[in-house]
Amino acid sequence: MSFIEKYKAKDKAERAVARKEFLINNSLYIFLAAAVVIIQLISPHFLSAPSIVNIISLSAANLPIALGIAGAIILTGTDLSAGRIVGLVACISASLLQATGYPNKMFPALGTLPLPVVFLIAITIGGIVGLINGFCTARFNLHPFIVTLSTQLIVYGALLIYLMSGSNNGQSISGLDSSYTSFINGSFLSFGKTPIPNYVWYALVITAIMWFIWNKTAFGKNMFAVGSNPEAANVSGVNVKRIITLVFMLAGIMYGITGFIEAARIGSNSAATGLNYELDAIAACVIGGVSFVGGIGKIRGVILGVVLLRLIFVGLTFLSIDANMQYIIKGLIILVACAIDMRKYLVRR
Repeated sequence: MSFIEKYKAKDKAERAVARKEFLINNSLYIFLAAAVVIIQLISPHFLSAPSIVNIISLSAANLPIALGIAGAIILTGTDLSAGRIVGLVACISASLLQATGYPNKMFPALGTLPLPVVFLIAITIGGIVGLINGFCTARFNLHPFIVTLSTQLIVYGALLIYLMSGSNNGQSISGLDSSYTSFINGSFLSFGKTPIPNYVWYALVITAIMWFIWNKTAFGKNMFAVGSNPEAANVSGVNVKRIITLVFMLAGIMYGITGFIEAARIGSNSAATGLNYELDAIAACVIGGVSFVGGIGKIRGVILGVVLLRLIFVGLTFLSIDANMQYIIKGLIILVACAIDMRKYLVRR
């Protein structure tokens, strides 16, 4: 075999390997895109204007919590308390913003507080729980799985106690003031004839802020450095414990914002609010390429993961797939995404 023939054979083999790697590394995206096409063919209304607005709205509602958890994953951790923090903040926000004349008002003697005050309370609660998660992880060298599992139970217990406060007696909290619901669910712009909720624009602003923090600040660069190699980051002068604590505190603030939005979005809040929200957020992050090996992740990947996940689950609803079966599908998506991510890591090594 001549040199040219050997070169062509080698080049052909390399291209074949490259195509194989591309298909494997992007198999989840290819599968999800194919699923969207199939769902559209079966149900032509799937990508209609009302459905697209619904997908965008659901994605926007889940985006802040996903951005928060993404930071924890970049540090090779996770956050199991996220959903329960959202639930606690949602119920507290709803209770403080019930209409004054509502018959089942949780605190009858308390008027409707100003929106900015309740928003500050919401992010403070989320930030405090996040600070506890980060402090315990960094100070005592505990794995975030254990720390956030503990705080998940603590926060859920606090939520159950709170729901028994005042005249509520464990009931769902509803009857929200119109200024609150209008601020979150109102609209000044439509797609076709379908109004786009205000919280979509709030999610875009939050995403822009998080992009700036991740990409344009020393904190963001240090977060990726700690996630990639904490020992090397420490030798380079990075305060690893401080970065870990701040990442979890920032995540808690994101959960607080999610809870504040969610309370008005769903309108009736109970102990079930926020249940398993962290699963959707983790799934969206791994689909979007935020790696559990640490130090890898992009804001655009998180956005893509959130939107793709919503596309699939809205599509499953269009196909009348049982809601319980959707949990199985969600678990399989997480498993496959993590397997693909680990394969990429092993190949790089």
